[in-house]
Amino acid sequence: MVDRNVLGGALEECGTDPLTGFYRDGFCSTGPEDLGSHTICAVVTADFLEHQRSIGNDLSTPMPLYGFPGLNPGDRWCVTAVNWARAYDAGHPSHVVLAATHEAVLAIVPIDVLQRHAVDVPTDLSGWED
Repeated sequence: MVDRNVLGGALEECGTDPLTGFYRDGFCSTGPEDLGSHTICAVVTADFLEHQRSIGNDLSTPMPLYGFPGLNPGDRWCVTAVNWARAYDAGHPSHVVLAATHEAVLAIVPIDVLQRHAVDVPTDLSGWED
């Protein structure tokens, strides 16, 4: 079974530098063990990182014990759907790579919200308007 992205295609890689994903394979794949649903491929901004820190999700500070280098603005990272939605609701969303964002996120964040923050707009926009 192939993981699908929010556009209906095969899930694309989110990032390998730093290596992201719940399974640390570069993809925002999810499964029963991923209780946080790390399904949104975010291109983080300083504003988003600061908001995450303010809600207790410090993504900037390196944690060598866990092999986590800390994120910088411009890095791609698989973030939890709930924390991305919290940032969005507070006016601090990150950019989103739709092709690398897992379809499971659609249970929490509507596609039109993700599209407004997309940085990978496909050439064929048919089907984007509902």
